[in-house]
Amino acid sequence: MDTIHAIGRRKHSVARVYVKAGKGNIIVNNKNYKEYFPTPLLQYKLEQSQNTISSSTNFDIKVNVFGGGLTGQAEAIRLGVARALIKLDSENKSVLRKEGLVTRDPRMVERKKPGQRKARKKTQFSKR
Repeated sequence: MDTIHAIGRRKHSVARVYVKAGKGNIIVNNKNYKEYFPTPLLQYKLEQSQNTISSSTNFDIKVNVFGGGLTGQAEAIRLGVARALIKLDSENKSVLRKEGLVTRDPRMVERKKPGQRKARKKTQFSKR
């Protein structure tokens, strides 16, 4: 089996995921994923795609991720792993879709507009 490449995005985070046959090691930016993502919730999000199809020990996953915060990065990796598993076997798609792991979350931060304090907040209106 060759290395399978997939990309996952969330907010401003972009994750490039490389999946190949192995023993279940997950490396994020040249660190163990438990070192990179210290909280159990983020670690769960990372493992969620694999646990859904119960193949957590069959593949080695190497990830390069940048941009955004830790939560956005974890969710970007989750999407990238799900896409890679679909490329590996198309039967995984229906199972992953039921869990909502294939859907790209399009929500982004709205830009600040000129003449306003924030994206939607405006300066106080004075009638006189």
